[in-house]
Amino acid sequence: MGYYIGIIHKDEDSDFGISFPDFPGCISAGSDLTELAVMGEEALRGHIALMVDEGLPIPEPSSMDEIMKDPDNRSGIPVLVPAPAISARTVRVNITIPQDALNQIDAYAEVHGYTRSGFLVKAARQVIAG
Repeated sequence: MGYYIGIIHKDEDSDFGISFPDFPGCISAGSDLTELAVMGEEALRGHIALMVDEGLPIPEPSSMDEIMKDPDNRSGIPVLVPAPAISARTVRVNITIPQDALNQIDAYAEVHGYTRSGFLVKAARQVIAG
């Protein structure tokens, strides 16, 4: 299991916050450091799961030196957050599908921010889950 670096920030009159430079937009907060640790790990796990579902590549963890070179990160406290296990590697498949269905899939995926593969994986998992 690897680790990603989270940056803890605390402004006066606010909860503790954590962001993950390797995953722009992945943030969380907690009223204390214990809650922040739980919420940060959950945010990272959820963010990575969504990326996997959408067929997006998961970045390798950046080094502490790389993260701390960014001036925006220097005011925070870096912490290591365990990376969740990624359950499956991505494989390329060849399928046959009617053109009109493919057009509908592509249109839906584009409007809702999915890749074609990400949408098909999400739809299949929903059907399998029942």
